[in-house]
Amino acid sequence: MSIDRSSILLAIPVFNEAATIDRVLRRVHTFARDVLVVDDGSTDETPSILARHQVEVIRHGRNRGYGRAMQEILQRADHDGYAWVITMDCDEQHEPAQIPDFVHAIEQGDADVVSGSRYLREDVGDDDAPAARRNVNETITAELNQRLKLDITDAFCGFKAYRVGATRNLTLSVDGYDFPLQFWVQAAANGLRVREIPVRRIYKDLNRTFGGDLDDPERRLRVYRETMHRELHRCRRRLSPAATRALLCTASKQDAQDG
Repeated sequence: MSIDRSSILLAIPVFNEAATIDRVLRRVHTFARDVLVVDDGSTDETPSILARHQVEVIRHGRNRGYGRAMQEILQRADHDGYAWVITMDCDEQHEPAQIPDFVHAIEQGDADVVSGSRYLREDVGDDDAPAARRNVNETITAELNQRLKLDITDAFCGFKAYRVGATRNLTLSVDGYDFPLQFWVQAAANGLRVREIPVRRIYKDLNRTFGGDLDDPERRLRVYRETMHRELHRCRRRLSPAATRALLCTASKQDAQDG
């Protein structure tokens, strides 16, 4: 089936992207009609650069986090009546030229989430991922697959397409970089169909940080696991017993929140 481009929203969360945002938006407009940018409290020239482009902008007065930006993207896409929303980053590590690959995957009609993967296929010219980042990704991806039978290869790629009707009933509330852990658990609990497609593995800035304690890989892994296990416990009635086996000690705390 073919899909009308007007039913697809292209959305980009940004934070202090003055060095790249102009180039990215000029390229994005080649492939997408409607573009939304969530400026998550940028303190550089990002807001003034955005003003020169024909895009919708949600502006946070302060940095609220990647997950909060994603929540607002999904809510805006639903409110404005889009059938699909494609998300991508603005640091030139996602290629706008691959947007048509997501549209083609959408048109197959067999997925609610089309998830980009930097590890599904090795391409000549792909960059090596920083070792610590790849190790955390591989560890968490394997744990998600084991518990949820997702069969994915990249849990953290932000280049994705979401069928808006399928995400409408998700209760997403994680504001930070651990947002994907909540999303994947809820996707499985709600029976969302997932298709992966390969995307280029590009690392422009090897010194880019997560901020705060998350720059420590062990701390980051611990935070990701805590979020995953908390969400597994919360969604336990809609998941198999294998999914919730040997969770971290979050059950009593989550029960208190549920109550």
